[in-house]
Amino acid sequence: MIVSLCEFFNNFANNSIIINHYIQMNRIVAKEYFSEKVVKLVVEAPMIARSRRPGHFVIVRTGEHGERIPLTIADADIEKGTITLVVQAVGESSSKICSLKAGDYLTDVVGPLGQATHVEKVGTVVCCGGGVGVAPLLPIIKAMKEAGNRVVTVLAARTKDLIILEDQVRPYSDEVIIMTDDGSYGRQGLVTNGVEEVIQREKVDLVVTIGPAIMMKFVSLLTKKYEVPTMCSLNTIMVDGTGMCGACRITVDGKTRFVCIDGPEFDAHKVDFDEMLMRLRSYN
Repeated sequence: MIVSLCEFFNNFANNSIIINHYIQMNRIVAKEYFSEKVVKLVVEAPMIARSRRPGHFVIVRTGEHGERIPLTIADADIEKGTITLVVQAVGESSSKICSLKAGDYLTDVVGPLGQATHVEKVGTVVCCGGGVGVAPLLPIIKAMKEAGNRVVTVLAARTKDLIILEDQVRPYSDEVIIMTDDGSYGRQGLVTNGVEEVIQREKVDLVVTIGPAIMMKFVSLLTKKYEVPTMCSLNTIMVDGTGMCGACRITVDGKTRFVCIDGPEFDAHKVDFDEMLMRLRSYN
């Protein structure tokens, strides 16, 4: 079909209006600092808010030449049409996102992506999160509680200032245990100390762990000793988020898997954490 130049440019203009409208749906409506380098952004994304489930993530980009950043959806409000993202300033692109203010726009927010968390009533679930790992853990805590489980949440960080979302996890937790490396808040010790305390005093049917890879490795080693099924989320290794770059490939039960397509959640006892840690060090 032959289209005149006039028709072509009219169609292009109309499409540009649609594209611009879509971009404007990614307005940041609220921003909160958890610490100097960790911020919470509430972003307009009504279609994602309606379809997202625990475990899903989005790809975020700011600026036409900005890097694609995968971020797990920490929360969503269907009525307001918003999703909540927690961003840690690590490199240039994440720092640029953290510098945005309420009223600014993200260039792209694509999702929901990844496999949703398998949620069912199993009994007692211990959900342990380290640092910003508490953000993707929050919707899982909510879902596990709503499924009828007893939920014990263990929050861990180096210091009190790095504990995030405590007020948000409490309504969905039967108990909250806080561990800090320096003892500035809660109890002094590592996340594994808090998890082991619960396992030793009562029957635990499932452990969910999200945080730094080294933390998840030692939680997995601990729960394997007690033969407690454990699920981990490996979103920290994702880069592209579509399975095309291959940077997030890991070995699970001796087979190659891609975190962004097959995950981000896996059976922690089957993950080769040493291989994953080696790949993460290569990014440094």
